[in-house]
Amino acid sequence: MLRVAVIGCGGIGNTHARQYAADKLCRLVAVCDILKERADATAARFGVKAYYDVADLLAGEELDAVSVASAGVENGGDHYTPAVQCLEAGKHVLVEKPMSNDLEKAKAMVNLARARGLQLGVDLNHRYVAPAAKARAWIGEGRIGEPLLCNMELWIGNPNESSPWFHMRALHSHSVDVMRYFCGDVRRVSAFLGHSSKRTIWSNCVVNMEFENGCLGCLFGSYEAAPRHGIERCEVLGTRGRFVLDNVFEDLQLFPHDSDETLRHRWTMMGSGAHSFEDTFKNRLHAWLDELQRGETVSGSGEEALRAMAVVEAAILSFRERRWVEISELLG
Repeated sequence: MLRVAVIGCGGIGNTHARQYAADKLCRLVAVCDILKERADATAARFGVKAYYDVADLLAGEELDAVSVASAGVENGGDHYTPAVQCLEAGKHVLVEKPMSNDLEKAKAMVNLARARGLQLGVDLNHRYVAPAAKARAWIGEGRIGEPLLCNMELWIGNPNESSPWFHMRALHSHSVDVMRYFCGDVRRVSAFLGHSSKRTIWSNCVVNMEFENGCLGCLFGSYEAAPRHGIERCEVLGTRGRFVLDNVFEDLQLFPHDSDETLRHRWTMMGSGAHSFEDTFKNRLHAWLDELQRGETVSGSGEEALRAMAVVEAAILSFRERRWVEISELLG
């Protein structure tokens, strides 16, 4: 059984701790936060030891893996230092998204994990549902033919005004990861950003993408929407058909070009293991633990997250410089 700890005891850190505590593949042994009262509250909730410094945690516990769920600027500003400390101590690390708000630090994290022979995963939880796996299988089976177009929409309400790029960096690693999961690597990007009269940060975006395989994509995103009617929609059109995945896990439909019939799966019928958005964390963390226990290269890896992050950074650069941006400019 894997021994795990959680660094960062905010809302998401408590979600990680809750899922680890319930998973039979691991034992949650400790939590850590620089705020003593927050670490103590989470430790008491799950009956584990509290630490207030990562070095003390690593010295005081025999750990196999660690979740880094600290936040910081743009929700990723505090991930680098604790992740590096844990990797240097020989621990596998799962980092919350975005893995960093600094592309060079993200590269350093990936390179360090590779050099140490350790697994670096990122909580790209939106794809860890059975409907997404089914849609990807349809692509592999040729059910939609050659992918031509990918339309991705992700919108929630978030009033945070802390950074001009908060919306882009904190949210759209998810969007781009789902698009990459279905359509592969992105070659180049152009973007338009905007906001309402009530906002000052760039809280809305339209990002155009060209994938390496020639597929074209469009990301429509916002931090100005009420999620009462769902938060996400992904549609992929190919030469033989198209599919629509609605609200992360709720509804999946296939529309073959050569038939009047459609194929539809509802999560209640296909047992997606996701009855609420909370369950996407359960699925993702269980997959992480299972892959570690099996000795496999983890899915949703740091390398994949880095490529998604590069698309977001390319979109920001495109908007600032009013031009197409090649992903190779950022990743080499």
